[in-house]
Amino acid sequence: MHIVYRAENLFDAHLVKDALEAEGIPAFIAGEYLTGAVGQLPAMDYIAVMVPESSLAVASGIVDAVQAQLAEARQAINELPDDPLIVPC
Repeated sequence: MHIVYRAENLFDAHLVKDALEAEGIPAFIAGEYLTGAVGQLPAMDYIAVMVPESSLAVASGIVDAVQAQLAEARQAINELPDDPLIVPC
């Protein structure tokens, strides 16, 4: 198994894993259960998505696409108005 993605959080790791599995690539999240042991501290660099070596090339392209979508979504969130009465639809 090889690491194709190091996640900032468990949500991102599952998004990548689900995208890989949707394309027929088996994926595993390493460190998924370590985050509970950290407590109140952020779990940096503990979570990684792994795939078999035979799927590494295809998986890299899928991971790049998911990372681009995550970056776009984060940018959109950062551009939301600060007014709490305005709720985006």
